[in-house]
Amino acid sequence: MVVEAVPEAKYADVGDGLSMHYHDDGPAEGGVAKGTVVFIHGSGPGASGWSNFKHNYPVLNDAGYRTLVPDTLGYGYSSMPEDGDYGLANLAARYAALIEAAGAGSVTLVGNSQGGAIAIRMALEYPQLVDKLVLMAPGGLEQREVYMEMQGIQAMVKAFFSKSGLTRESMRGVFELQLHDPSKITDALIEERYQIAVTQPKTVISKMKVDNQEDRLSEIACPVLCFWGVDDKFCPVSGAMKVATRCKRSRTVVISACGHWVMVEYPELFNGTLVRFLDGTLG
Repeated sequence: MVVEAVPEAKYADVGDGLSMHYHDDGPAEGGVAKGTVVFIHGSGPGASGWSNFKHNYPVLNDAGYRTLVPDTLGYGYSSMPEDGDYGLANLAARYAALIEAAGAGSVTLVGNSQGGAIAIRMALEYPQLVDKLVLMAPGGLEQREVYMEMQGIQAMVKAFFSKSGLTRESMRGVFELQLHDPSKITDALIEERYQIAVTQPKTVISKMKVDNQEDRLSEIACPVLCFWGVDDKFCPVSGAMKVATRCKRSRTVVISACGHWVMVEYPELFNGTLVRFLDGTLG
């Protein structure tokens, strides 16, 4: 088994002695970028920007875009304060600080799950930084009780807080629920993310606060592209209609035979639609 280690790249000071690790890649052919795209990952064990989006962001570089692929606080190589504030408002503020530190100006945000909730909060609180918004099964569109009833969320919480500790097998159980086709979860992926997961404080999950932002979706002024898998076991697919009906300038893609990770299960569909949205040719 060949395990691809998560590569280390740049760091940005995001205030209060905290740093965020991120990958910063420009257009494949060089020259002036068409724009900057920031990828925001979700909250699964061992998550990192590179691990979640390594099959997506290079396509945007090939299409002429600069990409920033950070690790959220508590994940990857970013700061992991035991007593940190892992609420949406604080995480959004840290991402805003990273964008400023990277000199990116206004950007397109691409967020999955908790990352989608962070992206929504940024579009609401920092609209001057957000040109376009891309959401993949975002959190923050239901009350907490709804999420706690989802099979995937229950498995993730159990894996993190088991008395026997987080194991490779418990992680596999969580990741297999992420996809419609669990056979796509490889031993190499488990090992890659396990090496990060064992460094994470449990407070990353226990202190995570994802507010219900459903009633504020209509305040989002920028164009929105949303993807959702019908078989999502973490964020109910009913959220797709909430985005479609409440976001004034939205396009929503609902995909059959797809779970929580559309960018992993259907990378060509996701990448191609994303490039067209960025280029303004989606219609």
